[in-house]
Amino acid sequence: MTAGGRKPFGTSFEDWIERQVREAHERGEFENLPGAGRPLPGLDREFSAERWAADKARREGFDVSAMPPPPLALRREREVLMRDVHELVSEAAVRDVAADFNDRVLELYRRPADGPLVVVGLLDVEALVEAWRASRPVPAEAPPAAEPPRRRWWRRRG
Repeated sequence: MTAGGRKPFGTSFEDWIERQVREAHERGEFENLPGAGRPLPGLDREFSAERWAADKARREGFDVSAMPPPPLALRREREVLMRDVHELVSEAAVRDVAADFNDRVLELYRRPADGPLVVVGLLDVEALVEAWRASRPVPAEAPPAAEPPRRRWWRRRG
């Protein structure tokens, strides 16, 4: 049986995998591997899914600056929302965005903490709406409606 083939019926996975490793070792496939004889990096750190994903992205050449843990991502989102609230188109949109953000923060606090506690404040919806209103341009007063031109009495008939 070749390495990577199907597991034979009646053989346990553990026995099958051990046999494949032993045969690969006998063929010398583990000789001259990069990093041979050196300890694996990161074994002294506690495992977290975020760190694993960031390390994987770094190895693949991706930018990891956009991959903060959820609490830090929510803190950044809160700052951006408070700064850019004037870009929303209506008061209803401001309220919807704030309610959605607060729901996600509360959901984060309901889950067990993975790592150090990072406090993310809820948005004060009314204060955000007031900030949005204050950023709106003052509506120009409409000019008074001009009276329609008076029609002569002889043109009113007929």
